[in-house]
Amino acid sequence: MEKIIKLNTVKDYNDFLGIDTPHPLVGVIDASKIKPLHHIRKSIGFYVIYLKDIKCADQIKYGRKFYDFQEETLVFAAPGQVIGNDDTGEPFQPKGWWLTFQPELLHGTPLNRHMQDYTFFSYAVNEALHLSKQERQTVIDCMMKIDDEIKGATDRHSNLIVVSAIELLLNYCIRFYDRQFITRKKENKDTLSSFEALLNDYFTSDKPSKFGTPTVAYCADQLHLSANYFGDLIKKETGSSAQEYILAKTMDTAKEWLADPDKSISDVAYALGYQYPQYFSKAFKRIVGCSPNEYRTLN
Repeated sequence: MEKIIKLNTVKDYNDFLGIDTPHPLVGVIDASKIKPLHHIRKSIGFYVIYLKDIKCADQIKYGRKFYDFQEETLVFAAPGQVIGNDDTGEPFQPKGWWLTFQPELLHGTPLNRHMQDYTFFSYAVNEALHLSKQERQTVIDCMMKIDDEIKGATDRHSNLIVVSAIELLLNYCIRFYDRQFITRKKENKDTLSSFEALLNDYFTSDKPSKFGTPTVAYCADQLHLSANYFGDLIKKETGSSAQEYILAKTMDTAKEWLADPDKSISDVAYALGYQYPQYFSKAFKRIVGCSPNEYRTLN
């Protein structure tokens, strides 16, 4: 049985690491100055950004797999996630820079309203952000601005400046991920081809009648990707969301089947995974521009 400890706050985490807490809601940690630690699984109640700047001796576990990371890697975690590894009995010396902050820090700020836009907090660990040396320095500079602010004299501007620096860092991370998606164009095209094949196989099987229309979560799982990373990849490659892509593929399949006069509209709807034919007809008209009956008449 895996042992998991609960760390609800930044202070809980700092106490676990044996370091001071200059600010109760946010912290910047130079991991090389932490005493050696033992691995343990942790359920966290705050956001963490890990900058891994060496090939990690402290491998990260995601699900039941372990991942090594080369230099200049950013890993993200959000409240409610479980991070870390099971104890091996051997201590290790962490290295890199870590940023921690609680959701409460963002309350009442513009950043709080669009944290969901930073989808990389829900990426799998093996979908981490790999940085150039210049990008790494940009990340460290942002963290240092935050560290200087929380360790300096506090005034009425402090919280806004800290949150603005966090938002700047997150926006840089979006830029860096865009670059990573571009540099992995071939791998992304392979994923897109696999996605297309997956949908073809799905609609030629009995899965629609058993499980309904394919979902983004199902497709991502079958392709061994997190739903958010998969969705962002498809959006970058096609300009459509993964859900829109699935729906378009569903309607393309519907057009093929509607060409068979032996299939009723209801037959097509049920075969595609729709529980109610009227839902299929409504979706078809929205995507294609005419009803299934009108399409059949025109073609």
